[in-house]
Amino acid sequence: MGTIQKRDENVVKTTYQARVRKAGHPALSKNFKTKAEAQQWITEREAEMSRGTFVDTKSASEWTFGKVLEKYRNEVTPKKRGSSVETIRINALLRDEIAKYSIANLTPQVVAKWRDRRLKSVAGSTVNRDLNVMHHALEVARKEWGIGMPVNVVGEVARAKEPPSRVRRLAPAEEVAILAACSKARNSYLRAAVELALETGMRQAEVVGLEWQYVDMTKRTVHLLESKTKNGDNRGVPLSPRAMEILEGLDADKDDDGNRVGRVFPHLTTEALKRAFIRACERAGVEDFRFHDLRHEATSRFFEKGFNPMEVASITGHKTLAMLKRYTHLSAEDLAKRL
Repeated sequence: MGTIQKRDENVVKTTYQARVRKAGHPALSKNFKTKAEAQQWITEREAEMSRGTFVDTKSASEWTFGKVLEKYRNEVTPKKRGSSVETIRINALLRDEIAKYSIANLTPQVVAKWRDRRLKSVAGSTVNRDLNVMHHALEVARKEWGIGMPVNVVGEVARAKEPPSRVRRLAPAEEVAILAACSKARNSYLRAAVELALETGMRQAEVVGLEWQYVDMTKRTVHLLESKTKNGDNRGVPLSPRAMEILEGLDADKDDDGNRVGRVFPHLTTEALKRAFIRACERAGVEDFRFHDLRHEATSRFFEKGFNPMEVASITGHKTLAMLKRYTHLSAEDLAKRL
């Protein structure tokens, strides 16, 4: 049953303390400026308790959003494949003023203001990735850490408008120039890694982490373990004749039975490959082309060779046709030849 107590703190200020006590629930109290506000609060809390929807939000006042993000970064993020990238993302959020808000005061309006402020410096897709992390951190806090929240406020905020899908095909002359520049790079694996990505459609991390024990030269396939793929699925990748030539031309350590062992590209890291590729493109005079565009180009070429969407998806690991559509942009000229 709810009660209201009038409190005269001084001659010019009167407040009303609302109290709610119900068996099976914690005792609640809150101060209000008017008796009407106090009564409304009592009515709402008692109704929630009767419906079984009451959420004790006391803990939400004791946790800042920054504290939640730090706990999430330390306990949840390390279990993810993209942990390094997500850690950078969370650290950026921790430097923003939004991290200072208590969970109780973190409203949709506060998150919306952060979104609009962030959009002034980064693309909508980046903002949406940040929002995804924020939303999941609050979900974990709400469901697993016992931090009371009636709703996840991030879910109440509209996502930013995504930029148009990137369309960047590799012209024949550009390919020749890039491969020539890669051949002259200090990184002796650069050209082989670039060509392998172009022939197989493998992601940068998949190329870098490739191990000889999962390369079957007889069956002309590469087996990618779920721990090495972005979407967490095992995948078999067929090797073209050119991909076979690339792999056969690489030096490798061998065991006593003559089998190649270790990594296909020893000591190569994703960051080193990324930087070396950027410099090669600069030397080649090719602008606005990224390593990930090699995967885009490879996927488009699979379609141009006549593979159907299911066949391409089995090679590239895309889960839906919608995802494939983002990477595949066949020219009208190419399609006209097949009519």
